[in-house]
Amino acid sequence: MDYQFTIIVPLYNEEENLLRVEKELGNYLQKAPVRSCVLFVNDGSTDNSLQLVEEISARNKDFKFISFQENRGLSAAIKAGFDYAETPLIGYIDSDLQTDPEDFDLLLEHIGEYDLVTGLRANRKDSFKKNMSSLIANGIRRSFTHDGMDDTGCPLKVIKADYAKRIPMFKGLHRFLPAMILLQKGKIKQVPVRHYPRIAGKAKFHLLNRLVGPFVDCFAYLWMKSNYINYTVNRKNE
Repeated sequence: MDYQFTIIVPLYNEEENLLRVEKELGNYLQKAPVRSCVLFVNDGSTDNSLQLVEEISARNKDFKFISFQENRGLSAAIKAGFDYAETPLIGYIDSDLQTDPEDFDLLLEHIGEYDLVTGLRANRKDSFKKNMSSLIANGIRRSFTHDGMDDTGCPLKVIKADYAKRIPMFKGLHRFLPAMILLQKGKIKQVPVRHYPRIAGKAKFHLLNRLVGPFVDCFAYLWMKSNYINYTVNRKNE
């Protein structure tokens, strides 16, 4: 198939959500503005998730999957999605569907001019503790990266593949995708999107890894920024 857009769906123990993911993303693929496919990345789930994604992929020609031998974390799952996608555009959505696949259209409207377009969760439907920890974590990250983004944790993004595949991912770097595009001299934009409460499964992040993890990762980002290799070839022989 001549796909233009791959939607990465990283997942870890999300068996309660996957049939809903199949339905919602299947509906979206039928009306997406560009020819699109779905790539599940099973992050070493210990429940029935792998069997479900195998079954979903078997009965839907536009759904594919890869599966880790063991749990490696969200950044690794996103990195694998970037590596295995074969389209010029790559998207990302969480398997809990707290964001709406149809809002990819809002991001795709701007991807021609920008190299990464990320959602900004409007009227977040999370708990007060989760919202506050995210607000603090985003403030810490923004003070280090100066990326101007208010909600890098929003699980709805569209990235040009040539930029995505050049990101040197490390654990926790999924929080710094806009900043990593800026290091490549790319252009970024945030667009308000809808947000819904989680209705099945369990959240994988808690107060500690929403605050301590991002703070520590900021120093890793600063090291990477100071050592990042970025070049442009303007002449070569034919």
